[in-house]
Amino acid sequence: MAKKITPCLLYTSNADKAAKYYIGIFKDGKILNTNKMATSFHAGGTDFVAINGPASEFNWNVSFMINCKDQKEVDYYWNHLKKGGKELPCGWLQDKYGMAWQIIPTAMMKFLSAKDRVKAGRTIEAMMKMKKLDIAKLKSAFDGK
Repeated sequence: MAKKITPCLLYTSNADKAAKYYIGIFKDGKILNTNKMATSFHAGGTDFVAINGPASEFNWNVSFMINCKDQKEVDYYWNHLKKGGKELPCGWLQDKYGMAWQIIPTAMMKFLSAKDRVKAGRTIEAMMKMKKLDIAKLKSAFDGK
């Protein structure tokens, strides 16, 4: 069955370069189709279409969240996507094309959804001081250490 929603990303003139950039980062990345106007590609378990169109800029209103199983995976995506881009607070960054990403360890979601709201609050306070999220520091904050 075809997916009902496919993110379409509008670039000024470099849709094919952006698609190649993303498939080089994600291990499952591949170009699905390309033509003069658009490039469809697969990355991170999702199909995308990158379209060449009028000048526009991405902003924080739309972002892609990458759920990472461990610090090694957080570091991998953070280091690759920040090249030529900009680090932002709380696990966010903008890549060199301006797309916003949230690089989030799955442990963070467990900390934030804990029944003990004091522990969750300490985790949020620690997160607010970080750019790239550090699981060990988040766990220390959660544990009150």
